[in-house]
Amino acid sequence: KLFQKFFTVEPDAKEIFGFRSDMDPNSDEVVKNTRFVKHAQFFIQMIDRALALLGPEIELLTEIMLELGEKHVRYGVKAEYFPAMGSALIDAVKTILGEEHFSEEIRADWLEVYGALSYDMIRGQKNAR
Repeated sequence: KLFQKFFTVEPDAKEIFGFRSDMDPNSDEVVKNTRFVKHAQFFIQMIDRALALLGPEIELLTEIMLELGEKHVRYGVKAEYFPAMGSALIDAVKTILGEEHFSEEIRADWLEVYGALSYDMIRGQKNAR
């Protein structure tokens, strides 16, 4: 549901994956698209890797995120999309953990991590232009 929520807020972003901007983000067309599913899996893996690199490997993580930001320029990703993706990510974490386990502290931690990651990606986008 992460990308469905994101596509609801940023319908033009659907075109990056070859979808029509007026397509229903909850349609089967989304989950049956191989290219999209691979990207969604990669996104989750990247978040997992990023969390593992926090702390002692922060310089490496920064370099990876800058490069990833540069690549995303070629795909048509706009810096304006990052807040909507962050909001969708927080909602997904809240759904997975459930209301009883999703505290304000957890929300703040995820916002801090996503904010740092997206900041580096946006810097990478600016470097690519």
